[in-house]
Amino acid sequence: PSTDEYVPSWSPDGTKIVFESLRDGNKEIYTIYADGTNQTNISNNASDDINPKWSPDGTKITFSSERDGNQEIYTMNADGTNQTNISNNVSGDSQPSWSPDGSKIAFSSNRDGYFNIYTMNADGTNQTRLTNNLIIDSPIHTDSPIHTSWSPDGTKIVFSSTRNDIQGDIYTMNADGTNQ
Repeated sequence: PSTDEYVPSWSPDGTKIVFESLRDGNKEIYTIYADGTNQTNISNNASDDINPKWSPDGTKITFSSERDGNQEIYTMNADGTNQTNISNNVSGDSQPSWSPDGSKIAFSSNRDGYFNIYTMNADGTNQTRLTNNLIIDSPIHTDSPIHTSWSPDGTKIVFSSTRNDIQGDIYTMNADGTNQ
């Protein structure tokens, strides 16, 4: 099988890296020490597990998984235990991103027909749509998730969008979705 590896993310203390790998025949989440030792499959699931990100305190990892039939946002402890579907929606949810204080997760979802940005509490409660139709009605982009990132102080979210044309642009907004 391929050993392609993608989407690395440092642990907050800099001692480990989490990443996705195809080495087991499907995409799995692995951790590795920064010196390259102790590679460990922590997701161990037959479905694709992708886009891992460490929580700011280093105790949890969020990721996307198709194990429930469509992409959902999951969290797990940093050792792979307690894997929990926190977005739990019939539409695709992907690209999770922790807020700097670890209380919220921004993510991309097509639950309204187009990919938009949502936030939720770290336990999956209070799922709130922040944007409206970020991807224009184009066969090229209607199935493309939106990547997000929080500002260091947690007051803003940066994201990509094709809302004004066929090419992607970078936007910012307040963490509550205002001032886009």
